[in-house]
Amino acid sequence: MKASLQLRVGQSLSMTPQLQQAIRLLQLSSLELQAEIQEALETNPLLEVEEDFEHDSDASTTQENKEIAEAVTQDDMHLDNGTIPDELPTDSQWEDTFDTPPATTTTSQVIDSGMERENEDNSSESLQEHLLWQMRLTHFSHAERAIATIIIDSIEDDGYLKGTLEDIQLSLDSEFDEIELDEIEAVLHRIQHFDPVGVAARDLRECLLIQLKLYESDIDNIELLTELIDKHLDTLAKRDYAQIKRSLKVSDDQLTELVRTIQLLNPRPGSHIQVDKTEYIVPDVYTKKINGKWQLSLNPDNAPRIQVAEHYAQLIKRADNSADNTYLKNNLQEARWFLKSLQSRNETLLKVAEAIINRQANFLDFGDEAMKPLVLADIAEIVEMHESTISRVTTRKYLHTPRGIYELKFFFSSHVSTDSGGECSATAIRAIIRKLVAAENPRKPLSDSKIADILGDQGINVARRTIAKYRETLAIPPSNERKRLV
Repeated sequence: MKASLQLRVGQSLSMTPQLQQAIRLLQLSSLELQAEIQEALETNPLLEVEEDFEHDSDASTTQENKEIAEAVTQDDMHLDNGTIPDELPTDSQWEDTFDTPPATTTTSQVIDSGMERENEDNSSESLQEHLLWQMRLTHFSHAERAIATIIIDSIEDDGYLKGTLEDIQLSLDSEFDEIELDEIEAVLHRIQHFDPVGVAARDLRECLLIQLKLYESDIDNIELLTELIDKHLDTLAKRDYAQIKRSLKVSDDQLTELVRTIQLLNPRPGSHIQVDKTEYIVPDVYTKKINGKWQLSLNPDNAPRIQVAEHYAQLIKRADNSADNTYLKNNLQEARWFLKSLQSRNETLLKVAEAIINRQANFLDFGDEAMKPLVLADIAEIVEMHESTISRVTTRKYLHTPRGIYELKFFFSSHVSTDSGGECSATAIRAIIRKLVAAENPRKPLSDSKIADILGDQGINVARRTIAKYRETLAIPPSNERKRLV
């Protein structure tokens, strides 16, 4: 077969570097966008941060300082003129005679004084470090200290011991080969009374019994509580209260009191010592109701405002092909593309968020039960964009509302048909299920079939298995596990 040249006419989709950059910026979260902008500022000399706002702030601060200085000077003049009387009336305060301006504290002053976020836990001590600190304050022999160290290293974050005594024995160095299991268990019992009490327990029963023994002098019916935890904990987990009452020979009121006492104990003693710090979500868009209409605005603090550095742009000569001029031209073009991509990202984000809010205004006014069914195709049709673009815009982008901060993905949900021919969103159905469970009789909790019947009476046709799926997504246990004595 001979090789030949052929001319064909066709169409193909090609993504320009500018389009690729715009799409990449569109799917970045606010933190990733800040990092991208910072990298662009460091690599492109034609980009700089706008400083107009800082100059305005400095000018207003200077003017404010001048006004304060003038006011202080006038006050000094009044003082020099002898306007302060020699004696004040009895039982009077300085503020009763003279107008004292309230003391103001700026944000920088608060930060400098270390008063910001007093409720933030800045400690980074782990559970193991907390226990090792107590171990060093406890009188242990050399062998006991080695055993205690291995035991503490084997404790999970929830406070439970993950290994057996035999595993701990095998983990000891060769110099401690003669240590028996009872010696290891003796050290374990001492650690179990460290703070938090019940740590290093091997199961829930042992954990609760350790805590119960600590408070036994303050608890009534300690014998019944010990027997209930030691022998009937599995039955209690199954909510089989009738069998427990027969075994312990107690009444409903007595069993209720016993269960309440057990609920005061901590089943996860290591949970209150956390290393992870709180991570705050910074919203991308704000919404506020003004004159009866929801208005949207982008968060200006998410990214610095940047511009082309005019000083370098003016150095470019159009007819000069030198290396320096070519370098400046290329960076100028990249800077303009970057700024255009940022503007396109902001406009697209605001347009999509506005379309979502217009569709879900009832949610903002009345709550989850008023959520309407919504899919990506609906918003894509409104803003005349592709569904993939809508998916990029709504992923890891957050909206600040009077009801809280939500990811834009939250406003999308599937629909269920109603008897009247309408549709009900899955979010609204989950809200109804949560409301029904919260108002149910704890002695006779609602089953999934009963909840489906209640929704059916309201015109919402949902199968029992769908109710079970929604209930699991809400972290609501089944009816047999929700049964209570009170």
